[in-house]
Amino acid sequence: MKKILSNPNKRELTPGDVAQRCGVAVSTLHFYESKGLISSFRNPGNQRRYTRDVLRRVAVIKIAQRIGIPLATISDSLMQYSPGKRMTTKEWAVLSQQWRDELDRRIETLIHLRDDLDGCIGCGCLSMEDCPLRNPNDRLSEQGTGAILLDVKSV
Repeated sequence: MKKILSNPNKRELTPGDVAQRCGVAVSTLHFYESKGLISSFRNPGNQRRYTRDVLRRVAVIKIAQRIGIPLATISDSLMQYSPGKRMTTKEWAVLSQQWRDELDRRIETLIHLRDDLDGCIGCGCLSMEDCPLRNPNDRLSEQGTGAILLDVKSV
């Protein structure tokens, strides 16, 4: 059964209030806080409290995570905006455009991988020396021997 908040418009929110309103666990809030994504303060009884702006900030974090933006990128992006202050429409537009550009790059990479994979499935070569998908023209040999982390952009 869901707990009904006694005063949904109160200025100070408990971790439980924020967790319920945002659909996350209290431990998630603590994790976000440890990463600098959100901030809280202590009331006179030394209990953790959040300002109402954290609701929007958690929503932004959840949206970004849902579309696959890494937490490090989310953190870097949110550092541009003061915690404790509501993000403006203009600020959201700038931030969402940055993430849109990141998504476009990732979509392009996935399409490239998909198209190369189609050609590779029938090949069956599994050659580490001259696989058109993993190591075209044995380009990796130029970097020396041993395991090399492949990045689509470098191949």
